[in-house]
Amino acid sequence: MTRLFSMRAIRNAVVVTAMAMAPAASFAGVFISVGFAPPALPVYVQPVAPGDGYLWNPGYWAYGPEGYYWVPGVWVRPPQVGLLWTPGYWGWGGSAFLFHEGYWGPHVGFYGGINYGFGYTGAGFWGGRWDGDHFAYNTAVMNVNRTVIHNTYVDNVHVTNVNVTNVHTSFNGGAGGIQARPNEQEQQWSHENHIAPTGEQQQHVQMAHADRSNFASANGGHPVNAAFSRPGTTAGAVRAMGAPGTRDGFGHANEVNTRPGNQQARINAGVNSGQLTPGETRNLENRDSSINRQAQADRAANGGQLTGQERAQINQRQNNVSNAINRDDHNANNDRAAAARNGAAPRQEKQQAQRVEKNNSPHPAEDHPKR
Repeated sequence: MTRLFSMRAIRNAVVVTAMAMAPAASFAGVFISVGFAPPALPVYVQPVAPGDGYLWNPGYWAYGPEGYYWVPGVWVRPPQVGLLWTPGYWGWGGSAFLFHEGYWGPHVGFYGGINYGFGYTGAGFWGGRWDGDHFAYNTAVMNVNRTVIHNTYVDNVHVTNVNVTNVHTSFNGGAGGIQARPNEQEQQWSHENHIAPTGEQQQHVQMAHADRSNFASANGGHPVNAAFSRPGTTAGAVRAMGAPGTRDGFGHANEVNTRPGNQQARINAGVNSGQLTPGETRNLENRDSSINRQAQADRAANGGQLTGQERAQINQRQNNVSNAINRDDHNANNDRAAAARNGAAPRQEKQQAQRVEKNNSPHPAEDHPKR
């Protein structure tokens, strides 16, 4: 007990000291310290951007009472136009590893020299830039649907190609850490006004902590859900290389992700074939998202697991969506929707079909950046 108290006292003292050393105008503070280093960064493919205006937040290892856990990479909207995301990072503080929180600001500042991938090569950000009120994406490192998002460019000059078999160091300083220090420009940027993570980002972290499969103790450093297309939904989830087949409380390995994914694939097939109208598609996708939110909320309330009653309720709702997909695929709207697509299709239906087809077809290697 005395040792535990001493460790806590030392940790609190380190945190207070580190925060006192942080620039007053900067949001980037130290909120937690740990006596041992985080696992290596996992290797994963970036999910396709869900739409124009979304910026990439790379995944990282956070820490809770149960140990290190993975916060999946995710596409999010910035709090305002013109802001960029500086990722948080772990750094050796002399007696413990300190976490420096990420923040929004007019420039991407120092993030420990950590190569998070997707434009975050360890210094600066090469994944895109603001062009007036619109964000332009560098498709050399960003996975975007160029039939939907047209404000893109290609810049390979500043991109560091990383061999996916490499072990990616996830911390700065100390034994085995990345020995990087902020340059003069990054020092200047540290005094800019910074904005804290948005409520959506904070909720994303909370949901990651509620999922036991994200903990390094459960996944061996290879999270099942390495990244999501947007916060609050498992749609578009991608697995890390080497991720184990963990059980998620549904009774079947990864069923919480695979069944919604299979149903989404059926919805996409219905759109492409002309058997689903835009209204039917929106209804089905909204119902699927509602089920995902219910599962995540139930798991968060029960230590990362689902009770038998909760499993039954979610499975019943999934069965209802499955039946609705089958019913909509064969209802009276088929002839009208198919004829519209084969003739003078409404612009909305054409764009929807193109979006779904692009997002769910195999991309060439250059459209699948890996970290």
